[in-house]
Amino acid sequence: MARGLFVTGTDTGVGKTVVAAALVRRLARTGARVVGMKPVAAGGLLATPDGLVNEDVIALRAAGNVDAPLAAVNPYVFEAPIAPHIGAAWAGVEISLDRIRDAHTALAADADAVVVEGAGGFLVPLSDTLSFADVAVALGLPVVLVVGMRLGCLNHALLTREAVLARGLRLAGWVANRIDPGMAAFDDNLATLTARMQAPRLAVVPHLAAMETSSVTIDWPPGD
Repeated sequence: MARGLFVTGTDTGVGKTVVAAALVRRLARTGARVVGMKPVAAGGLLATPDGLVNEDVIALRAAGNVDAPLAAVNPYVFEAPIAPHIGAAWAGVEISLDRIRDAHTALAADADAVVVEGAGGFLVPLSDTLSFADVAVALGLPVVLVVGMRLGCLNHALLTREAVLARGLRLAGWVANRIDPGMAAFDDNLATLTARMQAPRLAVVPHLAAMETSSVTIDWPPGD
């Protein structure tokens, strides 16, 4: 299996794609062949030469340097911006862990590293029996947690850390993304997480306009 990372977040809309794309670019700058993967996407469809494609998938493909099939990069896509298991039910589709694993294996055959981005948070359901945590376990990749810095993030981040570790996965690092520029006591909250996450802090991302997200850089490997 190719080297890689699994990027998850404390919630939806916390900047997972920004961080995942930054990690893809960072690894590619080392000379590695790198591809991003979004196993399940919902909403945000844009017209491309390949048809309607999720905007996060477009960003991941643009960041990488491997020309991978769209069906492998994004095995499941649903039109409505809703929870994946609901989108799948509406579409009459059952999300298969085997299909996701096979797509990842195909990407890994042509790349040195695969950066996999989840949807929503770590425990977002994919079916009556599956969640994105099961995908992370099946792929066996180290986890990078994106923390959306806003009121409530301490609990969300620490609970997600516990859920990752409880499944025998390694929390390789975390990123603080300042999604709420007016967050009270930002520095104090950042210090609390830095002390308690027990994993490297890879970056503190300032509040950015959409056009600036491609400028984000991530410290990977930690300490570089």
